[in-house]
Amino acid sequence: MARSNSRKGIFRSLWRLMTFFHSLARAATLAVGGWVAYSRVFVPHQLTLTHALGGERRTFSWNGLQLSYYVTGAGKPLVLLHGVNVAASSYEVKPLYDHLAASHRVYALDLPGFGFSERRKLEYSPRFFAGAIQAFLRSEVLPEGGPADVVALSLSAGFAARAACDAPELFRSLVMISPTGPGRQTRLHGNDTLLRLLSVPLWSRALYDLLTTRQALTFFFRRVFLSRRPPENLIAYAYLTAHQPGAHHAPMYLLSGKLSSPDIKEVYDCLNLPVMVLYGRGSFAGFRKWSEYEKRPNWFVVRVEGAGEMPHFEQPEVVADALSKFLSDYALAKE
Repeated sequence: MARSNSRKGIFRSLWRLMTFFHSLARAATLAVGGWVAYSRVFVPHQLTLTHALGGERRTFSWNGLQLSYYVTGAGKPLVLLHGVNVAASSYEVKPLYDHLAASHRVYALDLPGFGFSERRKLEYSPRFFAGAIQAFLRSEVLPEGGPADVVALSLSAGFAARAACDAPELFRSLVMISPTGPGRQTRLHGNDTLLRLLSVPLWSRALYDLLTTRQALTFFFRRVFLSRRPPENLIAYAYLTAHQPGAHHAPMYLLSGKLSSPDIKEVYDCLNLPVMVLYGRGSFAGFRKWSEYEKRPNWFVVRVEGAGEMPHFEQPEVVADALSKFLSDYALAKE
């Protein structure tokens, strides 16, 4: 009798556990379905996109894509490349664009999948972005003023470094702000299964909408900044650029790891042009092993105190001074 009651107790417990998980799965399904429906009906996906920067906005064609860029100022050509994140835009380089226009012919490219450039569904990769950068330098910058000084932010720094390795004749120098460090080399080549899962049309846009709410973007930028609150205009423009047709296509490749560069150390090792690295105390980029590069005569590594992943926003005077000194003669005092 006692054994029979024990078995009944086990069955009751299993039934309750199964009922709990069934209810949990049902609630999760309802929540996901509700958000997908809300995203389609109530989340705007075609807000009016204003210019991120001043000056003139131009377009050019590459591989059947229409790509956009801003240009201002006069002098030696200098190209700015925004970072790559779920809501990236050329607004991320605004302090540099405004400051350097006084001494340079400044260009700021909207990378494919972002800003006013086409946001088509296609295969994004580090080599793809490097190709776009090379094409931009060759067709739009080189004819106007020769090789360019290039300043690239975050993940785009690795793309620019790859472009410089493959076509060094297009570059005078390369400045990388908060790049992926050589100590963060990974064996991962991106996850195709995850990419396919993230790209399912039924929920792909809804997932992206969840990651680009104003609250989510504010959380992201607060992690990026260290010593001050992120500017409201930066968050506002990120929200604006994220709510455009096709805005989710490129970020899906980022989220699935397809934009990582397992060979980033080899890419850095091939750079023979003047290189400067500017970085703060960030949570995303790894800066181990930079000491190896500091010893090289063409590399200059500068840590910006009191700043996170966007030191040009938090410590604009320090960054501007370091850039001006480097760009004047491609040299800094080695300690």
